[in-house]
Amino acid sequence: MSQPLSVVGQISSLCQHLGVCVIVPFYNNSRHLEGVLNRLKRFQTTIIAVSDGSTDGSERIAQRCGVEVVSYQPNRGKGYALRKGFEKALSLGFHYALTIDADGQHIPEESLALLKALEQHPGALIVGVRQMKGMSQSAAAKFANRFSNLWFAIQTLQRLPDTQSGFRVYPLKAISKMRFWGTRYEFEVEVLVKAAWKGILILGEPVAVIYPPREERVSFFRPLKDFMRISLMNFWLVIGAFFYGHWVVMRRRLSWRAIKTFLRRHVFSKEEPLWKKSASIGLGVCMGIVPIWGWQMVCAALLAHLLKLNKGLAVISSHISSPPMLPFIIWGSLEFGALLVPPHQRLKLQPDYLMADPWKTVVMGGLQYFYGSVAFGICAGMATFALAMPLLYVIREFQRTRKLKIPPATPQ
Repeated sequence: MSQPLSVVGQISSLCQHLGVCVIVPFYNNSRHLEGVLNRLKRFQTTIIAVSDGSTDGSERIAQRCGVEVVSYQPNRGKGYALRKGFEKALSLGFHYALTIDADGQHIPEESLALLKALEQHPGALIVGVRQMKGMSQSAAAKFANRFSNLWFAIQTLQRLPDTQSGFRVYPLKAISKMRFWGTRYEFEVEVLVKAAWKGILILGEPVAVIYPPREERVSFFRPLKDFMRISLMNFWLVIGAFFYGHWVVMRRRLSWRAIKTFLRRHVFSKEEPLWKKSASIGLGVCMGIVPIWGWQMVCAALLAHLLKLNKGLAVISSHISSPPMLPFIIWGSLEFGALLVPPHQRLKLQPDYLMADPWKTVVMGGLQYFYGSVAFGICAGMATFALAMPLLYVIREFQRTRKLKIPPATPQ
């Protein structure tokens, strides 16, 4: 009777079966690099170490370990290093790349959970969700991760518990067909969002990590510069989600089963009172009309969270600002604005011109539009709330009577 394979044996077997190599990006990490590479060599698969402009001799350490080394000068950032590693892996004929940081935080043997998930879901992008309970993670790091997770949920309409983990398995061919802007830490956010938009399944698998004391950690994260780059990336991704990402995600999910699941969870559930559901819809409509383009769904989700309303209904309702509705929203905003600005500043509306070039109309009547859109949004939100209450009541009663299956009255 054959003995069960060890963890290392299982990882080696899965790497060979699935066509997985390992990519280790590093920059001036001579303290931990050799230990990480030697542990990875036991997996008996190709290891690609990418030297991101290192100047401390860590590149020579990688060469001494006998792994594939990709190097360049000067330092370009982790995102650029990962992309160069992907190019090398594709040229060697691999289908997937397991990425692991060189600072010793990730435990190589934990990759077994990622590879098993990949075996069950071929073509997926697997993220190692770090189990940080009981570890001395700073409040700033916790906030950054939660904030990143929130942005990802807004941009993709799905959740991932740890969007900042660098312990991942990438489907190389699918990733190679995408265009990316990020070259540093913001790349790891961008690749997740764009993969979700392309319909790649993204799964999170819990993994243990080693989180050393602060004085022993090696990090080249620049708090001001890199946070600004990540924030700017998120800003553009929100705009991309508004004009492209959300529509392709919803179109992909637009099946009768998905619609029924959404309605059952958000509309027909008995856990929330009718007024709260109606207020969520009204809030979403209001946020969809006010002139904060690119941030409407973000604000709808944040306000719904703060007010303890239904975030799903609020975000879906904010999609009232879809392209077919824009001329009507702009027209209503300008009409409301005409009541709030002095007569000499009012813009005379020409319906044909508005339909032909609505954005130019907004520029010409900017102040009138701004005041009017806020007023229109508030009024439309209140009207939606008032209409949603009786409608949801009728729906709930209809559902209740169907479940009761009241028999017809028998003649006396």
